[in-house]
Amino acid sequence: MKTALQIDLTFDQILSIIRQLPKQQKIKLTKELEKEAIDSKLSRLLKTFRTKELDLKTIANEVETVRQEIYDKQKR
Repeated sequence: MKTALQIDLTFDQILSIIRQLPKQQKIKLTKELEKEAIDSKLSRLLKTFRTKELDLKTIANEVETVRQEIYDKQKR
């Protein structure tokens, strides 16, 4: 015999429970949530930007380039 229960939890309560999980269960939960969201626009956008070739140095260089371009435009 199965009994169905409904529990009302706030987002903060759920987050608190998740934070108590071991790392491997958090990873498993993350993967399950990703499966549910795979077709959403946000998931597609995140996939577009996901790369292993992008590191902090590359980002810093790009930021500095853009800053310099903005500075040069303001000097004119």
